[in-house]
This record gives sequence, C-alpha cells and structure tokens, in this order.
Amino acid sequence: MIKSSTITSNLHLLTASLSLLSEGGITKVKAFLCSVSFPVAFSSLHFHNCRSSLFPFEDGFLDDSHGDQSLSSGLSSPTRCQNGERVERYSRKVFVGGLPPDIDEDEITASFRRFGPLVVDWPHKAESKSYFPPKGYAFLLFQEESSVQALIDACLEEDGKLYLCVSSPTIKDKPVQIRPWNLSDSDFVMDGSQPLDPRKTIFVGGVPRPLRAVELAMIMDRLYGGVCYAGIDTDPELKYPKGAGRVAFSNQQSYIAAISARFVQLQHNDIDKRVEVKPYVLDDQMCDECQGTRCGGKFAPFFCANVTCLQYYCEYCWASIHSRAGREFHKQLVKEGGDRPRHVPFRWS
Repeated sequence: MIKSSTITSNLHLLTASLSLLSEGGITKVKAFLCSVSFPVAFSSLHFHNCRSSLFPFEDGFLDDSHGDQSLSSGLSSPTRCQNGERVERYSRKVFVGGLPPDIDEDEITASFRRFGPLVVDWPHKAESKSYFPPKGYAFLLFQEESSVQALIDACLEEDGKLYLCVSSPTIKDKPVQIRPWNLSDSDFVMDGSQPLDPRKTIFVGGVPRPLRAVELAMIMDRLYGGVCYAGIDTDPELKYPKGAGRVAFSNQQSYIAAISARFVQLQHNDIDKRVEVKPYVLDDQMCDECQGTRCGGKFAPFFCANVTCLQYYCEYCWASIHSRAGREFHKQLVKEGGDRPRHVPFRWS
C-alpha cells in the first residue's frame, strides 16, 4: 500500500510540474525535476542531461499512462510536442502475432507497407533462412515512428488489445494482434520521496516483453515491499524491451529478500513466468575493502552477492577475503555486457 505522505509528495511534484509545463513547456519541467533534492547522492549514476544510465527517466515519466492499467488510454493519448517539434511516443519495433501459417515475409511486408517503409524480422531469422515466421509472430521494424502511430490508428480494439486484418494465399482477412510499445511504459517511479540507491537495486532477467514498468513495480512491491522505482531495459536503437528490467528498493531488508529468492514468479493478466533475480552490478565502483589502493585506483571488477558480503572487490581483495573459511564458495558477479543490439540490415521496403 502506498503511504499517504508519499501520495501527497508525488501530488506536489506533479502539480508543480504541470504548472511549469503550462508556463514554459517540458524544458522548465526537466529543469525543475533536476533541481529536486533527493536524500541520496547521485554521483554514481552518471547523469547526462538529467538522466542516468541506471535510472534513465524519459521526458514523459510523469505521464498519466503510468497510472492507468488499460492499454487504450496510452494509445489514445495525443502526440507530445517539444518546442513545436513532434516527440516520439512509441518504439519503431512492433510485435504482430497470430499470423496465418502460410504467410511469408514478402506478404507480411506488403500487408503493412501502406503505413511506411519497414523491415520484417523474427528471432533467428538469419540462421533459419526461412521465409515464413516459424511461430506465427514477427516484428515490424518501421523506419519512422509516425508509421507506428498510423498503424495504431488503423487497428480495431477489443478487450484492450489491438487487431488488424491480414490476408495470406489461403486465409482472407485474418485478425492479427498488433502490440506496440509505449515509451512511457519503460520507467515507473512508485515513490518519488525515496532515494534511488544503485546498491539496493536488482536486475530481473527474462522479463516478458509485454510487461510494463508499472506492472513490474507492483508485482515486486507486493512480494517484497519497499519498491520506489522500476525500469524496463530497452535497446538503444529501436527502444524496444530487451527482456530484462531493474527494480530499486528503499530499504536493505526488501533488497536482500529479493536477491535471496533468486527466482520469482511474475504473474499479471496472461503473463505467468519464472524469472531470475540478482543484484544490479555497476561497473564504476571502487573496491569496498581497499578503496582502490591495491589496484591502482581501478574500478572493482567483482561483486559478491552473498548476503554476508554484498561488496565490490578488486582482484587482490577478492582473493584475500574469499580465501577465508566459509567464503571460498562465494560466486563473483560481473557487470553485464553493454548494449549490443542485434544488427538488422535495414532495406526499407
């Protein structure tokens, strides 16, 4: 349950933001949010233009779509504008499911080309060398975000889901599901009055791609309590979910309970999946034992996720500390590889 003080704090923040928005646009709002005093030092979060690599808030993270559980509310929202210029609302990558079994890549492209230039893709497409999506779904990679909005406008909505009729050589006008990704669903601040501490943040692997940040936050808060932020990791080019997320807790107890579980069952609507949970490892932390004195001031490469440690170590200190009885079986965690989106040869059709 969200505390009344938290709601009041968030309302004050939202009211001030809306007031500034009416006076001078999103620039003033961002400047105000940057000036808000949080009870934690954000020096390790690498802010660039009021964003961080760990908590990368978008311009619209206070949008109404965060608090509304329905899909239609986000889809019907008007295009945001900044300084008279159009601002993207959706990823250029769109999921399409329930395709006819005999429809091939060229026929899919022809079905959606009226919305703008696109490439049709699906998992392991290059390796399989198949012209047919093997599991009845594919991804539409549009050249322009405006094409996604045009596609959404052409869809029919039923029970909060979008559908468009597609034909194949043997099936005429089959409804297929269109599932766009709203960029504002990538981040959700559950309690803006709490500090965002990277050392109380978990990595959640295998997150189902339809799951929004607000839903991830609610699930984790129901299980462990103390959630103040949740984010869905997206690829830097198309801004589409990569299948992982981050959750920041406000207290050590909730954080330890989450990482001790190691796995958690995500259940929401049609989603029911067991996913991995582990500490979110940073790559810019000094060794907690020697503060860099034994490793030439280099950042610590290892993190120990055992609850008796929960520290960063240089190679020397790891060997020293974990040679002690009872710690020799602790496992090293290292920073996940950087964003390396799979290359797709864009030949816009």
